[in-house]
Amino acid sequence: MMLRGHKDLAEYIASSYKGKVIEVGIGKHPEVALLLRDHVNVIGTDIVDQDVDVPFVRDDIFDPELRIYEGASLIYSIRGPIEMQYAIASVAYRVGADIIIRPLGSEKADLSDRFDESIVNYKSAVFYLYKKKC
Repeated sequence: MMLRGHKDLAEYIASSYKGKVIEVGIGKHPEVALLLRDHVNVIGTDIVDQDVDVPFVRDDIFDPELRIYEGASLIYSIRGPIEMQYAIASVAYRVGADIIIRPLGSEKADLSDRFDESIVNYKSAVFYLYKKKC
């Protein structure tokens, strides 16, 4: 099943970010990453090996290899559970990256202690954007 608004989410990311962009928990649905690969240096990560047609690194966001994320302008996750969102926030804060979370339903972590949050409605894509507080 295709993610609703995946093309618009990819368009938003491609128009807003440069350089390294990382999808955490890419799983078997790399649709957004596939659309990004010609616009940014997209890297997919997951805790288990995935056969996806984008650069992939096996990594556990709960025990991350920080060198993978260093220099990233954005770390994003699609349908990542709340626990994963907190782990992403920890990594993003350390490397200075923004976060986009496209949750499953209303699963949204409170990251307001370190990030300014906004909900973005970009065409048919709806997601949460977190920018590190200054």
